[in-house]
This record gives sequence, C-alpha cells and structure tokens, in this order.
Amino acid sequence: MHSNSANVTFVRPATFFINGFSNIPHAKYYYVFLCFVYAVTVLGNSFIMCIIYLARRLHTAKYIAVFNMALSGLCGSSNLIPKLIDMFLFEHQDISYEACLMNMFFVFHFMNVQSLTLLALAYDRLVAICFPLRYHAVITKTSMSLIIGCMWIFSMSLLAVLVGLVNRLSFCGSTVVNSYFCDHGPIISLSCNSNSINYLMAYILFGLLICLPVILISLSYFCIAAALLKIAHGADRIKAMKTCTSHLLLVAISYLPILSVNVKAFSTSIDLNARIINNSLSQIIPPMLNPIIYALKTEEVMQSIKELYKRNKVNTIIERNVKQRK
Repeated sequence: MHSNSANVTFVRPATFFINGFSNIPHAKYYYVFLCFVYAVTVLGNSFIMCIIYLARRLHTAKYIAVFNMALSGLCGSSNLIPKLIDMFLFEHQDISYEACLMNMFFVFHFMNVQSLTLLALAYDRLVAICFPLRYHAVITKTSMSLIIGCMWIFSMSLLAVLVGLVNRLSFCGSTVVNSYFCDHGPIISLSCNSNSINYLMAYILFGLLICLPVILISLSYFCIAAALLKIAHGADRIKAMKTCTSHLLLVAISYLPILSVNVKAFSTSIDLNARIINNSLSQIIPPMLNPIIYALKTEEVMQSIKELYKRNKVNTIIERNVKQRK
C-alpha cells in the first residue's frame, strides 16, 4: 500500500520473507527435531490439563496457575512450531503483512503469559511458606482466577500497542526478516522512517513482562529462604523446600536463555544463527518440560495420577463383570 503525504511515500508491503538460518548445512534436521518437541509438548500439556481437570484434589488455586501455564505453553507452541515447520521444511517463507502481525502478537502474548504465570506461582509459594496460617484465606480459587485473568488482559493490552505501532512504519526497502518468525526487532529494523518509539515500547515491555517478574520472583525467594532458616526442624525445612523445586526449575529454564542472549546483545553483536537457536529453544523447551517437571517433581500430581489409574482400573473391572453376568 502506498500513500503520499507532504512528499513522503508510505509503503506497507504485501508480504514479508522469513529468512531463518543463514548458510547452515542440514538445518532441516533441526526442524524435524522441532516436530518431536511439538508432539511431546502437545501430549504432555494435554495430559497435565486432563489430570488437573479430572482429579478433585488438584482443584486448588495453585493448580489453576499450573493449568494456565500448560494452556499458554500449548497455545504458544501451537502458534509457533507448526508455522515454523511449514515455512522452513516446506519452504513457504512468504507471509502476508496482516498474518505476520498476528503471528507476532500471539507468539509474544503466550510467552508473556507463561512469564507472568511463573510470577503468580512464586506468589503462591511465598504466601504458603511465609504466611502458612493465612494461605487459604489469601490464595483462593477466586483470587487466583482474577490474577490470571488480569495477566491475560495486561499482556494483550500492552502487545496490542506494541504491534499496533508497527502500522506507523514504512517499509520501502528490504522485506527479508532475519529471524524464524515475525519477530518485532528484526521487522522494525527494516523500516525507512523513525522507529525510535517502537524500540522504546519494546524496551518497556521487556522490562515489565520479563525483567520485572524475574526481580519479583528473586525477591520472593529471598523471603522464602529467610522463612526457611527460621524453621527449627530440618525435615520440615526440606519438606517446604521440595514444594518449590518444580517452580525453581521452570524459572531457570524459562528465564536464563532469554536474559543471557539479551544481556549479550547489549554489549556485542550476536551471530544470527546462534540467536535463532537460543531464542527458539528458550520458547519451545519450557512448555515441553513444564508437564514433565510437574508430573515427576510434584507429589500431589503423582498421587492424583495413581488415584485416577486405580479408579479407571476398578471401573473397567466392574464393567467387565456386569457384561459377563448379562
């Protein structure tokens, strides 16, 4: 689309070309690996959501947040990986302008929801360990549902502004995006007119949705550590610590790669291929590991799985006996 205003030509391209890896032999094997990751992500997160839905003992405020983590991880991976495979395995690398902005919005939205959900889970652990007597009064299903709902609205509102601001940019030169999806930074860097407000908004969102949760989660664990040191019995201390291990693992897996690549980007330029591998893995691996970590590391979930299995086994035996009597 072209429009003239005060002798300035405004250009909106029909399509962008997503470039992906640059001169890497056998890159297709990486995309095949992503197929495997996606299959595990879909099965794992669907499984954990079903367990939470079916097991009454998991109908608690904490598991509303865990369910939301699984849902946002599944939606985020479904928005990213199938499109990525279609683009690079089947060479459909052209994407329309409107579809590109939509892809940008949803990839970042679900990534941000996962980040904010980790913060909600940190809040849950903080109240449980530091204020155990008030836990059931403060952390209720209603309050957690409100927190999760506000997170979705907060993320969507900020990203609507971020993506909406792309429409003010003119793309009169190259439309080749040096990334593996419609990434905000590589796209706005292609613009011909001033993109300073776009970069400013990107820094604000990175601070609010990634850096701030990391700071608040770190502060919550300092408070948790202080509370654990006051516990006299070692066995009680270990029991309380075990309730945090799943969450701490997810925090490390989710934030360390994103923060490391962004901190490094401020000081030196990062190789395109290294950036694509780091960023893509930091987006797709946490949603895959989330259900595995919660299933293996959380006693409540393991007990619920065993109970559901036994219940299903008993129901199968009863049905078989009824059929035999008939």
